[in-house]
Amino acid sequence: MTDFQELAAQLAGSGPGAVVKRALQDFGQDIAISFSGAEDVLLVELAQQSGLPYRVFSLDTGRLHPETLRFFADVERHYSVRIEYCFPSHERVEALVREKGLFSFFEDGHAECCQIRKVEPLKRQLATLRAWITGQRKDQSPTRASVPVVQVDPTHTGLDGKPLVKWNPLANVDLDYVWASIRGFEVPHNALHARGFVSIGCEPCTRPVLPGQHEREGRWWWERASDKECGLHSEK
Repeated sequence: MTDFQELAAQLAGSGPGAVVKRALQDFGQDIAISFSGAEDVLLVELAQQSGLPYRVFSLDTGRLHPETLRFFADVERHYSVRIEYCFPSHERVEALVREKGLFSFFEDGHAECCQIRKVEPLKRQLATLRAWITGQRKDQSPTRASVPVVQVDPTHTGLDGKPLVKWNPLANVDLDYVWASIRGFEVPHNALHARGFVSIGCEPCTRPVLPGQHEREGRWWWERASDKECGLHSEK
């Protein structure tokens, strides 16, 4: 059995492309890239460069920006890949909106809405996989400061209820590195980035940031910095 703590230490000095290739080699069709429609498109580019088959999935919450949806289509065309879209339960969405309205998260926090629109669809998708690839970086927020390049997922389980392996190839690089790579490789990117959006999520909960502001300040800006996670990567 692989010791993923040891493997993380071995790969800590490796470039993101090498980590992506190792993940695809180890897990084949039982691994997929989690693509949010933001700068983690670099993961798709690196998977394409590996020359290995790969899968991509994304969470369509029903509240994404139109620019994000057009970006999804651009990525599919550019890489000749079909994104596996994951949708929330319409019964759960209807119940929430009928009880609390369309913008309850401004009053009682984003956790409940994100649980329905993002976390539950993610769990369904991950239950079909043995591993997944994410765009997490250590510099994104205080809650991600210690993220390793590979780990046993502390929150989710995979195929047949077995442990799930989580790969974070961008863990040790910063946002400047990501954007230098996107520009260098001429990778498609979300049009919202040119309007000051850095970290991009659902339309009601995302806004541009000012120069000098941290990227996560544009997400759930009415809440504390320590609360700026949607539950996809929260540890138990």
